[in-house]
Order: sequence, then structure tokens, then C-alpha cells
Amino acid sequence: MIRVLLAEDQALVRGALSALLSLEDDLDVVGQAADGEAALAAARELKPDVVVTDIEMPRLSGLDLAERLRAEFPEIRVIIVTTFARGGYLRRALEVGARGYLLKDAPASELADAIRRVYAGGRAIDPNLAGEAWADASPLTERERQVLAEAEGGASTAAIAARLKLSEGTVRNYLSEAIGKLGAENRTEAARMARERGWL
Repeated sequence: MIRVLLAEDQALVRGALSALLSLEDDLDVVGQAADGEAALAAARELKPDVVVTDIEMPRLSGLDLAERLRAEFPEIRVIIVTTFARGGYLRRALEVGARGYLLKDAPASELADAIRRVYAGGRAIDPNLAGEAWADASPLTERERQVLAEAEGGASTAAIAARLKLSEGTVRNYLSEAIGKLGAENRTEAARMARERGWL
């Protein structure tokens, strides 16, 4: 049996996924979590083979969850199931160690097959997104992305500098570079544009 943990903040979707996967003879849904932190705790306790997670969740996003799981439990495979059909999100998912990326409108049989493929050591990527992911590469460096993500929440330059252990001047430079690369008017617009493309 392949042991599966589901992480999804919408109870209805989580329940539907669990019911559908439980119909498969070789899949066992051993746990469910409504947010990323709860999913991480459940993974530590239940040691699933595969974690199926949404991207946007409270307390810890699916991408952050995938990164933490890769660091703590490299043997646990992660599949992202999301509504975000954006190449930028797929790229980031692969960068943090996810082995699968499917859209929520995919048939249930596709998800079951993806779990089997990923469990066996393969990948399961929505074919329509695969090409787009590489065509839509982010122009932002990792530091620019971090600074912009902090700015998105409305943090001041001083607060960003303190959180990322940088000087305020360095933070201003990163913000200026990111704004310029995205052709935005200001940091707020730059963060919004980057978020829409799946780069944050």
C-alpha cells in the first residue's frame, strides 16, 4: 500500500480527494491536514510515502511544506495539486523538491496514477504546463524574490533589512532592481506582478 497524506485547507476538496483516493486498492490515505504546519506535524508522525498538497494554505504554503519535507524527510515524495496553471509556480515547485504538479480540474484517475508514478521514483507534471514553465522563467534573483516577498506584506525597508539580515541600502537596491526588471511603478506593483506570474 502507498501511504498518502493530504494537505488542503478547503475541507470539501480535502474530503473529496480522500474519498476518491480511498477507492483505489493500492492507496491508503493515512492522514489529512488543513494547513501546512499541521501537514508537517502529520508527516513527522505518520511517515507517509507521498504528500499531496495545495499551494496556497494558511501557516505554511505547499511550496514551503515541500521544501521543509525535502530537508527533513527526503524519502517522502510531494505532489502539488492546485488551481494555479502558471509556469512560475511549477518552476518553484520543482526547485523546492516537488515530484508532481497537477491541476485540480484533472480527473481523479490522473491523480492516482501520478501518486503511483511519483512513489516509484518518477515525476508527474501537467503536460500543458511543462513547456510554459521554462518559457516563463523569473528574471528575479533569489534575494530579489525574498525582498519583494517581504515587501508584499507591507513591511518597511528597515523591517525587511532586519528580517533578512541585510543593510537598508542593500534592501533598497534589491527592491529597485526588482522594480526595474518587472517594469513596475513601485514595490507594491512589482510584488503584485511577480505574484501573478507565480514568481513569489
